[in-house]
Amino acid sequence: MRSDAQRNVVALLDAAKTVFAQSGVDAPAKEITDLAGVGVGTLYRHFPRRSDLIVAVLQNEIDECVDAAADLGATFEPWQALVRWLERYAEFVGTKRGLASALHSGDPAYDDLPQHLLDQLEPAFQALLTGAVSGGYARADVRARDVLTTLALISHPVPGEQPSFNQRMAGVFVDGLRLVAS
Repeated sequence: MRSDAQRNVVALLDAAKTVFAQSGVDAPAKEITDLAGVGVGTLYRHFPRRSDLIVAVLQNEIDECVDAAADLGATFEPWQALVRWLERYAEFVGTKRGLASALHSGDPAYDDLPQHLLDQLEPAFQALLTGAVSGGYARADVRARDVLTTLALISHPVPGEQPSFNQRMAGVFVDGLRLVAS
């Protein structure tokens, strides 16, 4: 891909991520292209269907979450690394307004996406969880997949509530992972 085309793709992904967080995944294409500084034709040349763009944005964010696990694990003590990564993951899930509807729309582009997401994120989080358990910081009776699934459910926007509600409830859940000395 030419460098200008690559820049356009990056700009579109960044803009779509922002627009999806603010307006949902069904936001008008023009809103995305205006923010990216490109024309609608450029959007459709790289992402012919809305589902192509949604999947690309999610994959980009999944890759960032996976990379963040390694970075946080190398930078912070095990419990702090785990908590910081879970906060990032909760934000990732919580900013996907309208994604649940899209995933259940019957579009075959989304058929494997939930499993794909977990298959990539689970090993990254498992490394952090193992470090926290080994260090005596976290409970040993939870599985990485259980934590990811539960936090994803807690992080979905709740009608009538501000995002701070989800953040507070996610914090309560994460605090419950901490190993309590008996």
